[in-house]
Amino acid sequence: MKLLDTKKVHMIGIKGVGMTMLAQYLVEKKIKVSGSDVSETFMTDETLNKFKIPVKKGFSKENIPHVVDLIIYSTAYNKNNNPELAFALQKMPKRVISYAKALSQIFNQSYGIAVVGSHGKTTTTAWLGYVLYKSFLSPTVMVGAKVPQFDGFALIGDSNYLIAEIDEYQNKLKHFEPRAVLLNNIDYDHPDFFPTQESYEQVFIDFIKKIPSNGFLIANFDDEVVRRLAPVNCRGRIISYGINEAASYIAYDIKVYGQKQYFKVKLGVNDFNEEIKEDNNDLGEFCISLAGRHNIYNALAVIAASIELNVSLTNIRKYLEEFKGTERRMQFMGKYRGAFVFDDYAHHPTEIKKTIEGAREFYPNKKLVVVFHPHTFTRTKALFDDFAKNLSLADKIIILDIYGSARERQGGVHSRDLVAKIKENGGNAHYISDLESAENYLRSDLSPNDLVILMGAGDVFRIGENLLK
Repeated sequence: MKLLDTKKVHMIGIKGVGMTMLAQYLVEKKIKVSGSDVSETFMTDETLNKFKIPVKKGFSKENIPHVVDLIIYSTAYNKNNNPELAFALQKMPKRVISYAKALSQIFNQSYGIAVVGSHGKTTTTAWLGYVLYKSFLSPTVMVGAKVPQFDGFALIGDSNYLIAEIDEYQNKLKHFEPRAVLLNNIDYDHPDFFPTQESYEQVFIDFIKKIPSNGFLIANFDDEVVRRLAPVNCRGRIISYGINEAASYIAYDIKVYGQKQYFKVKLGVNDFNEEIKEDNNDLGEFCISLAGRHNIYNALAVIAASIELNVSLTNIRKYLEEFKGTERRMQFMGKYRGAFVFDDYAHHPTEIKKTIEGAREFYPNKKLVVVFHPHTFTRTKALFDDFAKNLSLADKIIILDIYGSARERQGGVHSRDLVAKIKENGGNAHYISDLESAENYLRSDLSPNDLVILMGAGDVFRIGENLLK
């Protein structure tokens, strides 16, 4: 059964960000949605409550409604670790599909614009969606985080454009047939699924090969892997971007003033840019409200894609600056005794480095305190040295116990090992096992000149919520 022909859908593992994003979309399409998940509070609970989606606590065959057209499950679960899913697969296998397959049904029936890459997917998806929405292109936008300016995880538009963040983990990309792709970067990750750098790169190669000849790829040519793989694997037009390098769109003269970044953009090497030449190839100055050089790259991707979709430079300039970001991406939570408290989703060494550098640029006189919650044993072990090196860029680092995944074998590395390596690199690191102890430490240690970043893909943001109550 096609997803949009259903009337009642049940979602197992509904609190995951992608599942909540899809649930919001289905409800807004007038489909009745129910779900189940663990009892712990997630950041998605607020959105699920807002859309009046009933969520059963725990997993049981009793959670599945007597009348249901389709059951969608998060791939965090399988028949061996989830009794509800095991029952559904046994009793009604033709009505059970994974989250990725469900999302791909919607995507593949639309003018699908996929935002992919190791880092920056969430911000870039929401940013492009915001610019197109405010420019009256009426896209549907599906983002893996809550976007305050959307008041949820999704926007439902009237046009055929669908902009979606698509995750490469478990090769979800294989289900999608894109009309256009924004590829931010390729930086080895998810070692629990991809044993080698080559196996990780291959999923992106296979994906961009699916872009049709009349489609296009927006590609970051400052990323060495993207620059190597894109030209030999993409049948569509390649529109590149970079900073001070040869590309279709080039950012230069970057400056930071008062928690904003300013930069100029000029057109570079592609013949098709003849159509949009303006003021001798110079598109003028742009301003963004997000910190860090990585957000210059994200902004360039949005500029390039928006121009491809015939958005005026006036609108691009205005709405690029208006965009305020998504939750859990260097999100300001408030002040505790004068100290600034931010929440950030960074859980990969590259993301940690970029977030710290961005904070330094916007707040050069602050003492930078990072509370890091490592996410998965496999990632921590595989990228151990890079974690230690990049965390050492902060003035003080607190490392919590590793937030393990149910899908992986636990152990093999400990947070104490990471603390020892950071100290070996000259960093000021402390091991504090749990959220409550870290919260108590910050209560006694923070001073008005501190800037705290609560960093990680788990629930480290709870510390900030408690501090600011």
